[in-house]
Amino acid sequence: MQSKLKPVVLCLGIPLILLTAVGCVKKSKPLPQTPEVSVVFVRPERVVITTELPGRTAAFLIAEIRPQVNGLIQKRLFTEGSEVKAGQVLYQIDPAPYQAAYDKARANLPALKLRVDRYKEALVEKAVSQQEFDDADAALKQAQAELETAQINLNYTQVTSPITGRIGTSSISDGDIVTAYQPTALATVQQLDPIYVDIPQSTTELLRLRRSLEDGRLNSDNTNQNKVKLILDDGSAYPLEGELQFQDVTVDPTTGSVILRVIFPNPRGVLLPGMFVRTVIIEGVNEQAILVPQQGVSRNPQGEATTLIVDADNKVQQRMLTLERAIGDKWLISSGLSLGDRVIVEGIQRVRPGTSVKVVSFNSATN
Repeated sequence: MQSKLKPVVLCLGIPLILLTAVGCVKKSKPLPQTPEVSVVFVRPERVVITTELPGRTAAFLIAEIRPQVNGLIQKRLFTEGSEVKAGQVLYQIDPAPYQAAYDKARANLPALKLRVDRYKEALVEKAVSQQEFDDADAALKQAQAELETAQINLNYTQVTSPITGRIGTSSISDGDIVTAYQPTALATVQQLDPIYVDIPQSTTELLRLRRSLEDGRLNSDNTNQNKVKLILDDGSAYPLEGELQFQDVTVDPTTGSVILRVIFPNPRGVLLPGMFVRTVIIEGVNEQAILVPQQGVSRNPQGEATTLIVDADNKVQQRMLTLERAIGDKWLISSGLSLGDRVIVEGIQRVRPGTSVKVVSFNSATN
């Protein structure tokens, strides 16, 4: 009987040993990985600071054409919308009454001049009195003045353009009666090359710019300070640069702004009076500007700008920022960062202040 029971004991013992061995094996937990972030180093940069302001075009010269004598318009001598030259005749007023007045004044002049010459000789011989000579001489001068006036009025029957430019629509037609210096202009001529762009600038911006220059945060760019670029209404850039002419000294009480006037060349007539445009004006140069990619800046629930940096121990810290303006895809930082700081621009979602991180360069991460 003992020989029969021995194999049974051996068979039951083997599974028991296997179960014990399996139960002793424990699963090891994976070690936590250090999050990886991409950073940029804060370094000073030389940046030309510009500001974009809306503006409106205005003609360089404007002349409203009005008659200087009364009369009937015989002929309009220009094509509406065309280019006219200074001195070009635009309208012809009936000259007949003015020609008659001129001829009459001219006809009286020789007799009066001869009379003065005779009185002058007679005065030497005491044949006439000084009073008689003075009366004759005064009559001659009056006749000469009347002749000159008649000549001027006759010339005014040809209504000319005082400037070279583009003429608009005519408010009258042939056969209309006009009066001297009437309130309604016959037509308007505008010189469009060059052309003005008037730009309103708020006094707040003006004071900010002055403080920046006084504090040394901005330096004047003497070479390009007065150069202005133009962006048209369709978003395209105007190919020619303008030059800042002057800044008005009076603040508009309704808008709280002053007017900057810029002059632009306009050889092809692309710019027309009354167009709304955007201008890019150079404020100055910041020699020590701190720029941070916009993706590295966020805002807390209070709306304050913040960023995350990596300190010397490769731990994350939060910094509060003061933003001045956006320049391209970067923020210009006024305060909150120091030179050499490492600003996190990628991997922000995986870290929080106090987290240890592995740092890689932002440039190498994007290549």
